[in-house]
Amino acid sequence: MFYGIDLGSRSVKLVIMDHNSVQRSDIFETVQFYRQYGQSTPEGLVVDFKAVGMGANRDVVATGYGRNTINIVGATVIAELKAHTVGAIWQTGLSNFTVLDLGGQDSKVIKVRNGKMVDFATNDKCAASTGRYLENMATVLGISLEELSSYRENPVELSATCAIFGESELIGRIVEGYSVPELAAGVNYTIFKRIKPMLTALKSETVIFTGGVALGPAIAQIIESELGLQVIVPKYPQLNGAIGCAVHGREKRG
Repeated sequence: MFYGIDLGSRSVKLVIMDHNSVQRSDIFETVQFYRQYGQSTPEGLVVDFKAVGMGANRDVVATGYGRNTINIVGATVIAELKAHTVGAIWQTGLSNFTVLDLGGQDSKVIKVRNGKMVDFATNDKCAASTGRYLENMATVLGISLEELSSYRENPVELSATCAIFGESELIGRIVEGYSVPELAAGVNYTIFKRIKPMLTALKSETVIFTGGVALGPAIAQIIESELGLQVIVPKYPQLNGAIGCAVHGREKRG
């Protein structure tokens, strides 16, 4: 078996794979995961992977937001961009595409040619184009994240470029009497406007859309209609980084 883990800012994703498929996957809230399975030592963070149901540390390949600040004792660590590239190739079988990954607190775009990353852009300075922003907007609107992610028609114009100011602007639009579908569509269109420059600079005919935000249909549909690109949401969009880690481990072991 091959073990991959993606230490995200909001959630920790892990997968266990054989040579051909994902055999098991789990998603944990990040703080809960570290409290339950992690222990700080002078050498770094020791994660009890066996208690999670994975192999020994030496068999685990890790990536993610957490790997930039946490030394995971015994595990092999690879860059996020590499993990997401490898995961997208494995999930789709394609070799020329652009990855759009919208996570809990950051966003990244990766241009891939002949199975290799050739360029990338990231935004981890502001939450305004991330899942956290969408969660906050759904709370303001009093609807579920799932419902929010279904609207794209007749979007209300929202111009604030900051997540905090965006909430205030949305409340103002509510007071003006716009409907929930129009407001939700405006939120989704705002995400598109913020990622459009990265997608345009690194575009391919095919975009592989990953991350938790990809679980909803609206943003993928907006990208297709506005940019004329094919958007593919793989079977495991939220697990893409962890899958890339496990596949990397498989390739290294042969």
